[in-house]
Amino acid sequence: MSEKSTPNQVSANTLRRLPYYLSYLKSLKNTDVAYISAPVIASELDLNEVQVRKDIAAISSVAGKPKKGFEIDVLIRDIQAYIGCEDNNCGILVGVGHLGRALLAYKGFEAYGLKIIAAFDSDPSVVGTEIAGKPVYHIASLREFCQSTDAAIGIITVPAEAAQSTCDLLIKSNIKAIWNFAPVMLNVPEGIIVQNENIVSSLTIINKKLAEIAGSKQP
Repeated sequence: MSEKSTPNQVSANTLRRLPYYLSYLKSLKNTDVAYISAPVIASELDLNEVQVRKDIAAISSVAGKPKKGFEIDVLIRDIQAYIGCEDNNCGILVGVGHLGRALLAYKGFEAYGLKIIAAFDSDPSVVGTEIAGKPVYHIASLREFCQSTDAAIGIITVPAEAAQSTCDLLIKSNIKAIWNFAPVMLNVPEGIIVQNENIVSSLTIINKKLAEIAGSKQP
């Protein structure tokens, strides 16, 4: 099935590529390079040149200049505007284990439109502390906190058995989008956005591909 794009909506595959474009273009900011061509972007990111041109055309009105390409600052501005990086969405995280702590400490989210403002857990050893500058509150106060702030994204990093109940609580707390790191499929009502990040599933794919490589080398 081919990808379909409109002036206001791009395919999921294009949307996934936009952060890679943005990261690469930002890496050129401290250089003397002011323009970049589609072939160069495609080569650096190991993509198809035609696809790069289609992606840029779908989210930006800028036209590449002959022999020069696209103005980098304009492309950065248009990509940021399209994916919502200019106005950060506030988010909260539930489950302050090893993964939760790592996500709280990661400093790159705000560049892509997410500002984590608080975390929640039921463990008394972490409740009342701060992790990477973010306060950790008891899970019992989650609903009141969300309803009194503009938090729109809920990040789930709890064990699998607690994921659905955590999801339900987030929805009751007016959270509109859920980023789920628990290895379960969540049941949500219509209108709630869910993005699943199944680390175990990704590891399974890696292991399978390694086994195939090893098998192809057998005499």
